[in-house]
Amino acid sequence: MFKNFLKSQLIEVIEWTDSSSDTMVYQFPVQNKEIKMGAQLTVRESQAAVFINEGQIADVFSPGRYQLDTQNLPVLTKLKSWKYGFNSPFKSEVYFVNTKQFTHQKWGTSNPVMMRDQDFGMLRFRAFGTYSFRVIDPIKFLREIFGTNNIFTTHNIADQLKRMVTSGVSDMIAESQIPALDLSMYYDQFGEQSQTKLKPKFEAYGFDVTSVVVENISLPPEVEAQLDQRTSMGIIGDMGKYTQYKAAEALGDAARNEGSGAVGAGMGLGAGAAFGGMIANAMNQSQQQPQYQQPQHSQPPQPTAAVNCHNCNSQLTPGAKFCGNCGNPTTPPTPKCTACNKEFNPGMKFCPECGSKLM
Repeated sequence: MFKNFLKSQLIEVIEWTDSSSDTMVYQFPVQNKEIKMGAQLTVRESQAAVFINEGQIADVFSPGRYQLDTQNLPVLTKLKSWKYGFNSPFKSEVYFVNTKQFTHQKWGTSNPVMMRDQDFGMLRFRAFGTYSFRVIDPIKFLREIFGTNNIFTTHNIADQLKRMVTSGVSDMIAESQIPALDLSMYYDQFGEQSQTKLKPKFEAYGFDVTSVVVENISLPPEVEAQLDQRTSMGIIGDMGKYTQYKAAEALGDAARNEGSGAVGAGMGLGAGAAFGGMIANAMNQSQQQPQYQQPQHSQPPQPTAAVNCHNCNSQLTPGAKFCGNCGNPTTPPTPKCTACNKEFNPGMKFCPECGSKLM
């Protein structure tokens, strides 16, 4: 009976089957039990097994099946000062690290980000999307992030990684100086460039960012309203014909909704007069539109006046870029300030950049 009890206290098989989608680290429940020397260790694909002895990371096992002995545990053997042929049970903390990709991790700007736009000036934008990452260095991850938890999920690190991705993508968009009207054309490029920019930051934690996806970049409502107005104007095209159409449509609506009594009649007459004026103005604008003019025959080109070189005063050949006599450019060089090398217009007495007196 004692032999059976002793056997029940020895761990002979060490493995972990992950049934979750967000567990990054799982501590094998050794507790007060001891691991039998010669026990079987199974590490599945997308896993890494780490043995820790008294707080020190010892041996790391990649996917495969192992029989634990002094040859497969060289670091642990050295830490415990085992002699060759040691065959007694031992205690050690065993952690399984999940090295698969953790996909569909969300990121997004919590506050609007400022950017300078060439069409609208200063703008605020928001952006959101997803990213994926995985553990590539279990030892660095355990040292920098994990600590001494029994289990570690993506929720424990999600806020930190989300802030890193959001900051990197926001900087990439703002620094690109792409007009707001063209941002939607560069979602893929923003994602690829942000992934490259974020790799060193993720590697510091033992991670690798495998993808960054920009799903949407949104502008403030007032800017979107201006964009809608510009789009509407582009669709309308001929404003004269559009005004005629709207005036006629409004006049028809007024005729179908006649008022009652004298007040209604007066309002109907006033509306009719107003709409009549609108139609008349629209017709006048349409008639005043420039008509196609028959092109006139152009006069033969007049001979251009002779131009002399600003350096040697020799007559220049029309269209020449350099003087045929002295070889200097036909266009005089723009004068520059001797103090700050800033160009200035001829006739200035002081430099517009540094204020120095111009010679």
